[in-house]
Amino acid sequence: MALGGLMASRFSQSAVVSNHFDDCGSAQDDVDLFSQRRDSDTASSSYGNATVTSIATTSGNSATTSMAYLPQTIVLCELRHDAFEASTPTGPSDIGLVSKWRPKDRMRTGCVALVLCLNISVDPPDVIKISPCARMECWIDPFSMAPQKALETIGKNLSLQYERWQPKARYKVQLDPTVEEVKKLCNACRRYAKSERVLFHYNGHGVPKPTANGEIWLFNKSYTQYIPLPISDLDSWLKTPSIYVFDCSAAGMIVNAFTELHDSGASNCSGSTRDCILLAACEAHETLPQSDEFPADVFTSCLTTPIPMALRWFCKRSLLHESLDYSLIDKIPGRQTDRKTLLGELNWIFTAVTDTIAWNVLPHDLFQRLFRQDLLVASLFRNFLLAERIMRSANCSPISHPMLPPTHQHHMWDAWDMAAEICLSQLPSLVEDPNAEYQSSPFFSEQLTAFEVWLDHGSEHKKPPEQLPIVLQVLLSQCHRFRALVLLGRFLDMGPWAVDLALSVGIFPYVLKLLQTTTPELRQILVFIWTKILALDKSCQVDLVKDGGHAYFIRFLDSMEAYPEQRAMAAFVLAVIVDGHRRGQEACMGANLVHVCLKHLRASTPNDAQTEPLFLQWLCLCLGKLWEDFTEAQIIGLRSDAPRIYAPLLSEPQPEVRASAVFSLGTLLDIGFDSCRDGVEGDEEYDDGEKIRAEISIVKALLSVVLDGSPLVRAEVAVALARFAFGHKQHLKSIAAAYWKPQSSSPLSSLPSLAGIKATGSGNIVSSQIGPLSRIGNDNSSLVRDGRVSTSSPLANTGIMHESPVSDDSSQHSDSGILNDGFSNGVVNHIRPKPLDNAMYSQCVLAMCTLAEDPSPRIASLGCQVLSIIGIEQVVAKPVMSTASSIRPGEHTSASRTPLAGLARSSSWFDMNGGHLPLKFRTPPVSPPRQSYLTGMRRVYSLEFRPHLVNSPDSGLADPLIGHGESSGVSERSLLPHSTIYNWSCGHFSKPLLTVADDTQEIIARREEREKFALEHIAKCQRSSVSKLSNPIACWDTRFENGAKTALLQPFSPIVVAADENERIRVWNYEGDTLLNGFDNHSFPDKGISKLCLVNELDDSLLLVASSNGNIRIWKDYTIKDSQKLVTAFSAIQGHKPGVRYLNAVVDWQQQSGYLYASGEISYIMLWDLDKEQLVNSIPSSSDCSISALSASQVHGGQVAAGFTDGAVRLYDVRMPQMLVCTSRPHIRPHTQQIERVVGVSFQPGLDPGKIVSASQAGDIEFLDIRNNSNTYLTIDAHRGSLTALAVHRHAPIVASGSAKQLIKVFSLEGEQLGSIRYHHPSFMAQKIGSVGCLTFHPYKVLLAAGAADACVSIHS
Repeated sequence: MALGGLMASRFSQSAVVSNHFDDCGSAQDDVDLFSQRRDSDTASSSYGNATVTSIATTSGNSATTSMAYLPQTIVLCELRHDAFEASTPTGPSDIGLVSKWRPKDRMRTGCVALVLCLNISVDPPDVIKISPCARMECWIDPFSMAPQKALETIGKNLSLQYERWQPKARYKVQLDPTVEEVKKLCNACRRYAKSERVLFHYNGHGVPKPTANGEIWLFNKSYTQYIPLPISDLDSWLKTPSIYVFDCSAAGMIVNAFTELHDSGASNCSGSTRDCILLAACEAHETLPQSDEFPADVFTSCLTTPIPMALRWFCKRSLLHESLDYSLIDKIPGRQTDRKTLLGELNWIFTAVTDTIAWNVLPHDLFQRLFRQDLLVASLFRNFLLAERIMRSANCSPISHPMLPPTHQHHMWDAWDMAAEICLSQLPSLVEDPNAEYQSSPFFSEQLTAFEVWLDHGSEHKKPPEQLPIVLQVLLSQCHRFRALVLLGRFLDMGPWAVDLALSVGIFPYVLKLLQTTTPELRQILVFIWTKILALDKSCQVDLVKDGGHAYFIRFLDSMEAYPEQRAMAAFVLAVIVDGHRRGQEACMGANLVHVCLKHLRASTPNDAQTEPLFLQWLCLCLGKLWEDFTEAQIIGLRSDAPRIYAPLLSEPQPEVRASAVFSLGTLLDIGFDSCRDGVEGDEEYDDGEKIRAEISIVKALLSVVLDGSPLVRAEVAVALARFAFGHKQHLKSIAAAYWKPQSSSPLSSLPSLAGIKATGSGNIVSSQIGPLSRIGNDNSSLVRDGRVSTSSPLANTGIMHESPVSDDSSQHSDSGILNDGFSNGVVNHIRPKPLDNAMYSQCVLAMCTLAEDPSPRIASLGCQVLSIIGIEQVVAKPVMSTASSIRPGEHTSASRTPLAGLARSSSWFDMNGGHLPLKFRTPPVSPPRQSYLTGMRRVYSLEFRPHLVNSPDSGLADPLIGHGESSGVSERSLLPHSTIYNWSCGHFSKPLLTVADDTQEIIARREEREKFALEHIAKCQRSSVSKLSNPIACWDTRFENGAKTALLQPFSPIVVAADENERIRVWNYEGDTLLNGFDNHSFPDKGISKLCLVNELDDSLLLVASSNGNIRIWKDYTIKDSQKLVTAFSAIQGHKPGVRYLNAVVDWQQQSGYLYASGEISYIMLWDLDKEQLVNSIPSSSDCSISALSASQVHGGQVAAGFTDGAVRLYDVRMPQMLVCTSRPHIRPHTQQIERVVGVSFQPGLDPGKIVSASQAGDIEFLDIRNNSNTYLTIDAHRGSLTALAVHRHAPIVASGSAKQLIKVFSLEGEQLGSIRYHHPSFMAQKIGSVGCLTFHPYKVLLAAGAADACVSIHS
């Protein structure tokens, strides 16, 4: 039965609890809860687009209309987008909380000294007894037999009473002893107990009260005198740890003396080593109760026989006192240890009640020390709470050291009284008929119901549930265990604070023991509980392995009955067990965990809707943690063909699954590859050839996801490549050094481009064709290039063209012996043949550089760390001033070239913080343009290396990149970047998994309000009479140096966002006339803006900023000053046409489908699914010309229109197999045949998918209907030869165009000019608008924002 089913009570709100647990329910019901949960909170894996809302609209067709206008897709709001850049989350804690809940050191009371000074038949001089008087000692009347026999019987009884609580201790009794006998007794006890606790029990009913100086009384040998024993002597004999029980009048005197002794002694003895506990029967001024209602040793009776004592006292005060014969109390049937009998159940309830009172009243540390550290001490303190209750009713206050808060009036005593009354009411019939069946008390089920009520209404900010210790007690009983575990699971799910509370109550040993049960119905809830515990505290891994608990979870993981979400929890538990714990790794490897995980990974078919992504993710993470730094397990994985099994996982739709698969593959790379192979001939068991083949397949897999859309995945690729680089650094260094050799004779004249990836018609990325891209011979032959990726392949050409287009033969006839040289520490030594071929190494270096240039700062910083491993160090380059952007790519900003200017080395290549030094790679002269190395850069800044002289004292060869002497392997390994996916993923399990977050209602309400607003305004727009837009409502000087390049208006607040060519973004409130925020999109030197888009505009909107080099960055909280956070960043354009220097990216976002379309100087339109953060397709543009304008339909998902530089307009639909719907050439004039570039293209307002507006640079605006694609049905000559911007309203029938000649014109869809805008304000001295840079309409209102070259953005209504 699924956990969802177990928790069904949470949703049914039924008053009758038991039904939910008795019947199993259908599988369909069970899965309901998880499916509800799945839609509402996709914390650790995205399960497709969550549709959060339904739209209340008028009946009939308008519902579908509004649906089309109000997209339901929400993207980029997962856990992984929360603060990827800012924080590195931590996984389960292995310190901190642990020390709080785990008892520091368990202790045992090893020896018990019982000293009785009764002197039966002789009353001490300071006691005047009443008549009748309390006489019973240990439930024996001392006057019922001879005094000596009575004394011995009482001593024996007391010993037996204590043994019930601690049977394994050694007991020594001294009856009416002398000081010498007590000294001998104390020394013997301490000798026997060693470092364990000693209990000293003193009954002083036959001697005077203790003195004010803190002395207790004993006898002389002839019993003619009372002899005092100072408490200091007793303390010096018994030493510590110890516990004292003083049952005598004025016992508080001793406690006071002890406290003084400890306070003065604390300065002499070592700190808080004095572990002494005292229990005293009354305060210093009190005498013991003498009423014959009580025994004489009422304090001792409460401490050692609590049940008879509690029942006797209660009966006198209960309604039963007339009907119940007290002698029956001594005949209660059953054993205290058997919870199915009356006596056993009473004892169990009493334990639960007293534990609960203590847990709720005592400070946490004191509770741990007194109630969880030592079994005997815990029992005595539980019983002490009863003594306080009973003796206070006789005006006597028992005291303890350490002091406890008063507990005698705690309301849990009422629950005890009621349970006692119910049990006692059955007593006469049970005593009469020994075969009568005992009806068990409803106490526990009632307390569980109270706990359940708390679960329905409680929270972290309310008082904790006081029934928690009772839930713990209930786990001992089979009849309530299942329900208790389910409720406990619900409690733990409330958050880490709840897990910490449960652990501090002492739940841990109970749930550990339960792993030995084979009861099938407990399995799922136990796995859930352990998931919650380990999500908080990793240190439990040790206990699990010690008790063999890992086998329980491996069996569960392998069972097919459980739901995948639950098996994902088992995989999580196992991942924590093996995380950095060698014993755990060995145990799980021995239990065949590798094969179990691989079997389930193999069984999951890629992109199968049935496969639970969370399960795949945790199978990968579990294997990764098992393989991490554990060679034996790695070999098992490689022999089981793990890399091949993992290959399909790299194209899974969930970024978490892809990232976990990359992490897992990375842990299979042996870091010590070089070092271990140099020393010995590798692993005897595992053949070198096999190892190399495995490494090649792993590296190929990693290279195929270097350009993944999710930073989470790319971060793991960087970490995995760092491991590879560490193992192969000699070879990678020589490749890098050969590439950046200052001499022009380098054979490695170019590194190949990243993998070419074919996009098939179905939209799946099938293969990464990574072939041997460059080879270097050992003779002086020319460079062989075999298998180069074809430049027409859409994704192949990730590099950019080299700067020198002129061929230079020197690169063809160079000395290629370089790779046979070793560069380590300036000594030329022979390196053994390379394990992998050079092409593979070059591709790795290229991938590392791609990562160092990543649009996400965190990944760029990781990329730099990887490059520093292979010795590409930062070189002092001249700082590039703001003029750098004006330098042409072909020009060198050259540094000094004197041969003696030594090379500056530093810790890393780029700035480690992800800032990007404008470095320049000096490219050797090459043959006609081929791919270069740093992907995506539009301007290649050159890095001038100053050659070393070969004989300079501090260097070997002229090798600018290999760092100086290597430090020890360990410190080098500490430089490896750490993976974060495991810690990220652990966060999922510490969040509530069974309940929907509280804020969902709020989110839905806001969404509905916005939809209502949008629908009302859409209707207004559609009905609106034609607007001239001649009323300027605001004008904002953005202070951009080159004017505003792009802008957008927010739909639900009076905010305009604008950006300039240098990618500075500013956010302005045009009603309040205030600047809300301003920030730089990135710190790369390479600037240029393409477009701003709003993502999730009906929800918490995100700002998508597209740079002209194809990099996409998406920001949240961008309207709050200095609070903007980068949600995700990726490069949307991969590869480009030969000979192109600038990418000039054009992008558009389609909320309806969740697709981002991107193109530019490439022959494809890249189609990114932002929910999957994955390139899902690439649409062939069917033209040799580049795309200059792109517009996605906001109504029909999958439709996109593109305008080309040759004046053509094409419509595509990704839902169709051939994708291209039609081509039109509206801007080619028949009489002039002049070709004009398309400046803007857009769909016309309304639901018609075939009507498009297109504008060219020449100034004509064409209206097309694709059903008649031979020609346009309307042409407007808006601006002669100077049109710079076009905007079409999403819903209102208006079009606006802007001109370089400082003019904006507004037209209706019929071609009628409605008005024109020339001035920022219509006043007498009004400033004329500048050359128009961008135009944008408000989505739901008739508002137009215009940005111009004069840096002003004006808004017109």
